[in-house]
Amino acid sequence: MKEVAISEFKAKCLAMIEQVHKTKRPIRVTRFGRPVAEVVPPSPEAASGDWIGSMRDKMEILGDLVSPATEPDDWEALRD
Repeated sequence: MKEVAISEFKAKCLAMIEQVHKTKRPIRVTRFGRPVAEVVPPSPEAASGDWIGSMRDKMEILGDLVSPATEPDDWEALRD
């Protein structure tokens, strides 16, 4: 990991952030030789086509989902 003094980072901040973005390698900022911060590349974004869980907290379940929608007496296969 590349280390830079805080004074150099202050002077070249935008260029260093762009460098991290392009190279995907972090930079450690030091003050008097001690680390005070790290500039790291962003984590990858979730794929836009990821549909699993996309409707979470968007709807509410009302009623019973387990029992049949009709009465068993209405089923022709159960008569006889």
